[in-house]
Amino acid sequence: MATQGKLYLGGRLRRLRRELGLNQSAMAAELSISPSYLNHLERNQRPLTAGVLLKLAEAYDVDLKGFTAEGEGTSVDALAEIFADPMFADIGIPRYELLEVADNAPSVADAIARLYAALAQRRQAPREDEERAPLIAPEGWVRDYIQAQRNYFPYLEEAAETLAGALGGPADIFDGLRRRLREGFGIDSRIVPPELLDAASQHYDHHRKRLMLSALLRPESRTFGIAYQVALFEFRPLLAKMLDSAAPPDAPTRRLLHMSLANYAAGAIMMPYEPFLAAAERHRYDVDRLCAEFGASVEQVAHRLTTLGHSGARGVPFFMLRVDAAGNISKRFAGESFPFSRFGGTCPRWNLHAVFQTPGRVATQVVETPDGQRFFTISRTVDRAVRLDPRESSQLAIGLGCDLKYARRIAYSDGLDLGAPCVTPIGPACAICPRIRCPQRAAAPAGRTLAVSEMQKTISPYPFLGG
Repeated sequence: MATQGKLYLGGRLRRLRRELGLNQSAMAAELSISPSYLNHLERNQRPLTAGVLLKLAEAYDVDLKGFTAEGEGTSVDALAEIFADPMFADIGIPRYELLEVADNAPSVADAIARLYAALAQRRQAPREDEERAPLIAPEGWVRDYIQAQRNYFPYLEEAAETLAGALGGPADIFDGLRRRLREGFGIDSRIVPPELLDAASQHYDHHRKRLMLSALLRPESRTFGIAYQVALFEFRPLLAKMLDSAAPPDAPTRRLLHMSLANYAAGAIMMPYEPFLAAAERHRYDVDRLCAEFGASVEQVAHRLTTLGHSGARGVPFFMLRVDAAGNISKRFAGESFPFSRFGGTCPRWNLHAVFQTPGRVATQVVETPDGQRFFTISRTVDRAVRLDPRESSQLAIGLGCDLKYARRIAYSDGLDLGAPCVTPIGPACAICPRIRCPQRAAAPAGRTLAVSEMQKTISPYPFLGG
């Protein structure tokens, strides 16, 4: 929270200290300040000075841009979305109170978000399964944990880059990975008919020490599959340490996080950080060029682009979504803040939903959120890794985006007037979107007074009073 140019970031400073496992005296000593001064900083009784910020960066390798950016932890917009739930309709919590919680009590904000996620999960659970339903869905916990790390895991990056260097270049990485499994762990890998795997795309038979990959997988997906298996064995101690540090709440969540971290490592093995970042800058983030250079799929490259968060060697901070034709979100990653609804879907005015009508073509768009932030976005369809039934659609849509200020670094922005772009206003979930004249509003806004008149029909089906 900034007031007259001053930075009051006490909640974020307190969060950082707790993540480092330090008490106030220990952190104060490492920053060469007094414990009482640190206490004042954490309670927002003093602004964070440039000197303290520089000490934080030096002592703990803190990315100052990310640390001072809005949206750390549970943002005020996420809280607004939660309190737009009809059960709070009679309370009318003002935004400034939500801002106070988000900035000054971030742990409380995170707890509120976790409780609401648990409530949403309970609402979706069949009544007879309520006793067995987890308080928070594993995928929600894992998604929040990964986003809390800004989708960047330096120890996995380092290990993956070292391994990739020993395997050779992208052109023969599949054979190198296959050799690594066989010579390092005695595991044979085979491509088998899909009938042998039932509904799986790959399966490791630990009795016969055999990795089986579905014949339906395309080459880049086979490479990713074998890289995933190598990561599970090669990085076993590191992954175990990371899981223990994360402390998932139950066994299913731990297994899902284990799989997610191994997937991250697989992408890092196929696309090592330094070579990938250099190629991304050289090709101006042209996804197809990166796919060709690293033997990866569009989705793999798009996901990798959201992980380039190494301090001192950062790429464009992208966010990414993957949706199906019905609008269900199955992937959501961000290198910085994420401009869309946390608990709902995406805005229908974003052309991510329209690309299903033009398969394979890239669509660009400049969008503006209600707070005035502008983002340059790139959308296109991709095919699922495996399609078991040829009668079913295999298409998904991938959306990539970044702050508009980075757009000139991206090849897809060529030819656009970025100084005065054509901008599409978008919003969060309809239930909390403040845009009054939206023609695609699908729900009445919570906590707002409807302005319906029998004598007039408006473009929006739910007109409401502003303010």
